[in-house]
Amino acid sequence: MAPRLLCLGDNVVDRYVDTGVMYPGGNALNVAVHARRLGTDAAYLGVTGDDAAGDLVRSALISERVDVARVKTRPGMTAYADVRLIEGNRVFGHGDPGVSRFVLGPDELADVGAFDLVHTGECSGVEDQLPAIAQAAARLSFDFSERPWEYIAQFAPIADIAIASLPSGEHGTAVDYGLRIAALGPRIVVVTGGPQGAWLISDGQVAHAAAGTGPIVDTLGAGDAFIARFLTGLLREEPSAHALAAATAYATDACATFGAFGHPGAPIETPAPGVEHPAWAQQQPRN
Repeated sequence: MAPRLLCLGDNVVDRYVDTGVMYPGGNALNVAVHARRLGTDAAYLGVTGDDAAGDLVRSALISERVDVARVKTRPGMTAYADVRLIEGNRVFGHGDPGVSRFVLGPDELADVGAFDLVHTGECSGVEDQLPAIAQAAARLSFDFSERPWEYIAQFAPIADIAIASLPSGEHGTAVDYGLRIAALGPRIVVVTGGPQGAWLISDGQVAHAAAGTGPIVDTLGAGDAFIARFLTGLLREEPSAHALAAATAYATDACATFGAFGHPGAPIETPAPGVEHPAWAQQQPRN
């Protein structure tokens, strides 16, 4: 039986404020989509709203052949994040989690145990549930992104696989940073450094993979593409250093299209009467 990956947590529409187009995204959802493209049996667990943005997110998951049996729709607004591109690099503005937050019930936690690997991260708002998720999961992967050390120190001991980005203000090297995280308990630690590549710390061994090369159109979702390829490699039992190098190359390839995974976008919805206009609507040039 093929290994199974469950990605649980956030989904959003990334609203590109300068073009008026929204794309499906969200860290957990992006990992599920990329993993499925790579041939992994991938499922997504999350909540969307009953609006046009939610329709876009759900249709993207279905078209990408991700298992959507655990996707729920609630009345209300789908989560969103406003995005601007500055020389190809995504810069986030205003956002709202909408109806995306959830609490797993006993049956859902039992279902978690049916997967070989579960992935979530700091954008998903499941921190209070992490001990229960970790207990239910065969293995737990967690994306810390650039969260402060206090956050990492609190939750890294719960994870089997910890993935973090080297903060711009961090003193010392990525290896030092990764070793500090590994000392908290995760068996596998990955530290990403953008154009400097990525580092892997596992069983006391350190490996480095250079960043991939290729055209950079939009960096949104590159980290999630990296995670998906790395986790896919682990599920395939590839040598970890090989999985790391493949992940950096795949992440660069993901930067060649707009949106988190190149899915066609849709016009940004106009806010309903009485709803505060989002940041993008307040930033139109004056006549």
